[in-house]
Amino acid sequence: MKRRDLLRAGVVLTGAAAALRPAMGQQNAQQPSELTPAQSGVDASKDLSSPNWKPAFLDEHQNETLIILSDLIIPATDTPGAKDALVNRYIDLLLSAEPRDSAKAFLNSLAFLDGESMRRFKAAFRYLPREDQDAVLHGMAYPKSNSAWTGETTGPDPGHGHFELLKGRISMAFYSSEIGERSLGWDGAFAHGPFQGCDHSEGNHK
Repeated sequence: MKRRDLLRAGVVLTGAAAALRPAMGQQNAQQPSELTPAQSGVDASKDLSSPNWKPAFLDEHQNETLIILSDLIIPATDTPGAKDALVNRYIDLLLSAEPRDSAKAFLNSLAFLDGESMRRFKAAFRYLPREDQDAVLHGMAYPKSNSAWTGETTGPDPGHGHFELLKGRISMAFYSSEIGERSLGWDGAFAHGPFQGCDHSEGNHK
């Protein structure tokens, strides 16, 4: 199911509940609403595609870094890529609602990427030329392993762990978008068709 359908489902459920709710007095009407934005009728998919969109969680540098990184991990080919699918905006939305530890882990991985860029090329990742960005990612993408020739052993590889976290987030955001689903062959139709209720007579469900 597309993200916008999940959001709209919340709106439908809210409308049904409102039809059953007795009329409230003016005093109750003035009390703060406990409804979520989706239940209140907000379609976040429209906000994500708005030309006036601004990050809710990431700062400008983090957001630009994420755009570039997502385009390198899932570039546009004969089909649109992660940048076209606005995965940075979806990830930003998720981070703004996630527990602090989870969001912090993502920021730490972005910071590690910049740290590696500074260590190797004396500039933040977003400012590197494409070939240097590829070199940084290549160094993080493959885990360091023990050498069978020299007997040298390696400890934990934090770079690979950070790369896997970033790649996983970007992949998840892309393949849960309409563009990502269509790249896998989805034709826009629901897998099970429209819901149909039981057509048996009352008390006869054999």
